[in-house]
Amino acid sequence: MKLSQTSLLWLLLVVQAVCAAFFMTDAVLDWTGGESAGFRHLHSFELALALALIAGLAATVALIRSQNRRVSQMQRQLSVAQGAFAQLIDAQFSDWNLSEAERDVALLSIKGLSIAEIAQLRQTKEGTIKAQSAAVYRKAGVAGRLQLLSFFIDELLSEPLVKHRADGSNSAP
Repeated sequence: MKLSQTSLLWLLLVVQAVCAAFFMTDAVLDWTGGESAGFRHLHSFELALALALIAGLAATVALIRSQNRRVSQMQRQLSVAQGAFAQLIDAQFSDWNLSEAERDVALLSIKGLSIAEIAQLRQTKEGTIKAQSAAVYRKAGVAGRLQLLSFFIDELLSEPLVKHRADGSNSAP
């Protein structure tokens, strides 16, 4: 049976807590000058606990490195997915023959900005943004913002952006 990383972390936490409790008790007894019958001749037990702490540290370092590698891999995959999605949007905008202004308005609409927010961002009037939005919807063959967004979500979900190769690496389509 293989332990999951979460289970291993909990096990390490328990081992370190037991070691800490023992060493704290031993330190308090040493400081107060009191000796308990159970703590007189435990040098080999102290050595075993110290080795357990060192092993816990080594395992924790290994898990941190493993998690860092996993995060890096996920960031690379996300970067590929973002790039592929941006390319998909750009190619579709070209197919629809959108002007630069219409591309900007369409992209900001897809991102969820309101007409007023887009007008403020582009430093133009809301009427202009409404006209450009209508042109985008007409050229895209959709009825409005939700259908435009739905078009790209359908494209995104229809084919994986990151394909897994037999060797375990990833590639963009």
